[in-house]
Amino acid sequence: MAKNAKSISETVRALAEPLADELGCWVWDVEYVKEGARKILRITIDSEEGIDINVCEKLHRAIDPLLDEADPIEEAYYLEVCSPGVERELRTQIHIDACEGWDVEVKLYAPVDGAKVFRGVLLPSGENGEVRIDDKGKILEFVRSDVAKINTVFEF
Repeated sequence: MAKNAKSISETVRALAEPLADELGCWVWDVEYVKEGARKILRITIDSEEGIDINVCEKLHRAIDPLLDEADPIEEAYYLEVCSPGVERELRTQIHIDACEGWDVEVKLYAPVDGAKVFRGVLLPSGENGEVRIDDKGKILEFVRSDVAKINTVFEF
C-alpha cells in the first residue's frame, strides 16, 4: 500500500524523535520529497548548541535499521540527516513560534503595495495565526494563506 508523503513523515518523525532526544537534540522537520530523479527522506535536527556532522551521522546510523524494519517507504530513496542551518525555512507554526525574535524574510504569493518580499524581526503570531514582523518599527501582518515562504536570514 503506497503511503503519502505526510503519513511517511509522521511515521519517520515518531521513529526519529526518541533517538534525537537520546542525542540531546530534537527533530526540526521530516520531509519526503522528490528532487530531480531522486526521492529523498530528509530528517532535519536541531539543538540549543547547533548540530554538527557527528550528530547527524549518529542519528543516521541509529535510524537506518529502524526504517528498514518499519519499511514506511516502498520505493528506493536516499536518507539525509542534516541541520536546518542558520538560514532555515519556517514551514510550520511550531517553526514560526521557535524563531520569534529572529530576522526573517517573508515572501508572498501576490504583491502588497507593490512588493512581494518583506524583511523584519519575527513577532508572535496574530490571534488568527497571522505572520507578523517588525520592519524597522513598522509592524506588518500577513494572512498565513497569503505567505508563500518564510525564511530566517543571517547577516554574515
